[in-house]
Amino acid sequence: MKISAADALELSVPERIKLVTEIWDSIAECPEQIELTDATRQLLRKRLAAYRTNPDAGSPWEDVKRRILNG
Repeated sequence: MKISAADALELSVPERIKLVTEIWDSIAECPEQIELTDATRQLLRKRLAAYRTNPDAGSPWEDVKRRILNG
């Protein structure tokens, strides 16, 4: 099923959120196809270093996603 941007804008907000989530999840499945800028690469390195310094400071993705989706 193909959906245009105009079609997507006619969806309800919860439907659009679901669509965006599905799109983002499909992009995340092929990270090798994402071209990073030098600034993004530097930011990712900084965040990875912060994580390695204190791995308990954040929340697992599933917890974050659940909080976002459940409002």
